[in-house]
Amino acid sequence: MTAQAGKDLLLKLDHSGAGAFETVAGLRATRISFNAAAVDVTSLESTDRWRELLAGAGVRSATISGSGVFKDSSTDASIRSAFFNGAIMNWRILVPDFGAIEGPFHIGSLDYSGDHDGEAAFELSLASAGPLSFTAF
Repeated sequence: MTAQAGKDLLLKLDHSGAGAFETVAGLRATRISFNAAAVDVTSLESTDRWRELLAGAGVRSATISGSGVFKDSSTDASIRSAFFNGAIMNWRILVPDFGAIEGPFHIGSLDYSGDHDGEAAFELSLASAGPLSFTAF
């Protein structure tokens, strides 16, 4: 993957659940983590006491966190509403020259900040709440 502009990372939200995604924010800094918990099936019969893991088992999850600026006041309001209602909504995260991650996410945290001579910014963390899909670009 070649170097790319951080401003090209986009958060898109499906407000209605109908698959129509709207850009709600550009991310200036972001972190995407994929996790897969292992299921240890090591026993007394394991060769030389080496750990054995069960393929295809365990829990998979993803977290996305980032900071940026909201597109406008209505997108800020929709994310704030989803947070206060504890809603799980469908999100699409576009990572240039990599792909799109899509699926249900829960907003784990939502922080606002700003300097007296600058724009209002946000920090957001999303936790996967169901199966995710990945589409490579």
